Amino acid sequence: MNVWLLLGLLLVHEALEDVTGQHPPKNKHPKEPGENRIKPTNKKVKPKIPKIKDRDAADAPPKTQSIMIHMMDKGRFQKPAATLSLPAGQTLELRCKGNKIEWSYPAYLDTFKDSRLSVKQHERYGQLTLVNSTAADTGEFSCWGQLCHGYICRKDETKTGSTYIFFTEKGELFVPSPSYFDVVYLNPDRQAVVPCRVTVLSAKVTLHREFPAKEIPVNGTDIVYDVKRGFVYLQPRSDHQGVLYCKAEAGGKSQISVKYQLLYVEVPRGPPSTTILASSNKVRSGDDLSVLCTVLGEPDVEVEFRWIYPGQKVRDERPVTIQDTWRLIHRGLGHTTRISQSVMTIEDLETTDVGYYICTAQNLQGETTVATTVEFS
Repeated sequence: MNVWLLLGLLLVHEALEDVTGQHPPKNKHPKEPGENRIKPTNKKVKPKIPKIKDRDAADAPPKTQSIMIHMMDKGRFQKPAATLSLPAGQTLELRCKGNKIEWSYPAYLDTFKDSRLSVKQHERYGQLTLVNSTAADTGEFSCWGQLCHGYICRKDETKTGSTYIFFTEKGELFVPSPSYFDVVYLNPDRQAVVPCRVTVLSAKVTLHREFPAKEIPVNGTDIVYDVKRGFVYLQPRSDHQGVLYCKAEAGGKSQISVKYQLLYVEVPRGPPSTTILASSNKVRSGDDLSVLCTVLGEPDVEVEFRWIYPGQKVRDERPVTIQDTWRLIHRGLGHTTRISQSVMTIEDLETTDVGYYICTAQNLQGETTVATTVEFS
C-alpha cells in the first residue's frame, strides 16, 4: 500500500515540473536585445482616423492680416480701430509693415497737392504723415502691400490696413466742401449720394428740402444714411430732385450744410449717342462748310472728339477751325441731359475738301464713330 502511495506522489511531482517548465515565472530571465518589451493586453483600442479638412475651408481665401499701426504721443504705437476720432490740429502718423506699401487717403489731398501730406517708404515699413490736420481731412486712410514680379505688381489682399478718421474741429460739424452749391445727378440704374459727412461720429444728421420746406424721411428703404458717405439714394427717381441741405446736431450745437441741387438724368450710361450733320452735303468751290458732331449723354460724363477729314494732310495750308462745347439742357419732367458738340468749320472750299468727314466721340464707357459725305454739286 505504501508503494502505491509513493508512486502516486512521484507522478504528481513530475506533472508539476512539466507545467512550470512551459510557463516560467515572469521576469525570471533577462531580456534579449531587440525582444519585445511591450506588455500584451486584451484592451480594445479605437483606431484614430485622420481628420479631412473641409473642402470649403480649403478653398476659402487666406485670412487678412492688418498691417497698419497708429503712432500715438510719447512714441507709443497702437493698431487703429475701424474708426478713430482725433482733434484737428495734431499730426497724424500711420505706418504699415512691408517693404513696398501703397496708400489711399481723402482724394482732395492729392487733387490740390497738399504739402501737409507726406508719404515715405522705409526698409521695413511705409509711413504716412499729415501735419496741421483739419476737419476737411476727415475720411478713409488705408494701405496695402504689393506683390511684385519684375516690373509687374499687384495688391496683396492678405496684408491690408484701414481706418476712418474723424478730425473734430470747433464750429465744424460737417466736413467742409470746396463749394457752396453742389450738383448731384440722379440716375435710375445706380445709387446717388448727397455727401453730408460729419466730423463727429455721434452727430445726429437729417436731410431737408428747401422748397417746399420739409424734412425728408430716411426710411432705410429708399434713402439710408452712411456716416462715411452721406445720404444714399438706393433707387433714384425723378421726384427726388430739388434743392436739398443737411442739418447736424451734436453737443447742443447745430449746423447747416451747403446746398445740393439734385437733377434727374434722362440718358442711360453707355457709349456716346452720337449724330453728325453737315451744313450742306452739296457744295461749290469757294463755299464755307460747317460739320457738327453732337452727343447726348449723362450730365456728369465728359466726351472727347476726334476728327478725320479729306483735307487733313494739307491742314497747315487750309483755314480749318474745330471748337468743342457742352451744356446742360432740361427736357421736361425734370429730366436733365448733357449736350456735347464739336464743330468743324472750313472756309473757301477746294477740291481737296470733298469726301468723308468722320467724327469719333469717346467717353469712359466706349466710343462711337459717325460719318457724312460732302461733294461738289
